[in-house]
Amino acid sequence: QVQVVESGGGLVQAGGSLRLSCAASGRTFSSYAMGWFRQAPGKGREFVAAINWSRGNTYYANSVQGRFTVSRDNAKNTMYLRMNNLKPEDTAVYYCAATENVPWTYSDYVAYDYWGQGTQVTVSS
Repeated sequence: QVQVVESGGGLVQAGGSLRLSCAASGRTFSSYAMGWFRQAPGKGREFVAAINWSRGNTYYANSVQGRFTVSRDNAKNTMYLRMNNLKPEDTAVYYCAATENVPWTYSDYVAYDYWGQGTQVTVSS
């Protein structure tokens, strides 16, 4: 079993920055991928960013391209999401997810097998 745990959410003013972390533990696998999704009140789960762990390829939603950066620390088994120039519409619960089924459809939440509990990000105007 694999566990992923998010941290780093909070309240920030528009234009500010936050960094989310996602620590993975449990069974290790040779190739996997991780992603970030978010869900705002009354809306569905939305893809934000993803990374192929072994190759380091990164993928972004159009809405965050140029503002968010996803990265990884192999030694710590941790993925990060650096969020700059935050906007009120970025307010949501942010979820970390992982899958060992690579290649994968990075923007489809059903492609991920393991999910964290979520962390709240609130951007005030």
